[in-house]
Amino acid sequence: MVWKRKSAGAGGSPGRGAGADEEEKVPRGHVPMVAGGGAEGDDCERVLVPVRLLSDPRVAELLDMAAQRYGYRQPGVLRVPCDAGRFRRVVDGAMQRCGIAPA
Repeated sequence: MVWKRKSAGAGGSPGRGAGADEEEKVPRGHVPMVAGGGAEGDDCERVLVPVRLLSDPRVAELLDMAAQRYGYRQPGVLRVPCDAGRFRRVVDGAMQRCGIAPA
């Protein structure tokens, strides 16, 4: 799993510049997700989450929170409404329960 710290100025507009390059590099079997930051997306982390983890109850709870807050038609990377530290703990725990070694 890959963790990348982002700031508001990094990558330019969504879908253009460096952000577009990162979206093209999503490996098969992974979902790009963003956690942390405020409404402007300051200091958020972009994470490539293995698809196998989406069925984990704690990850599914975060996905439900995202659906309630942002709806099901989020363009681009899936944004999760929690701080990056909590998201990291949830994903790391899910990886351990699924038997996936951290990268």
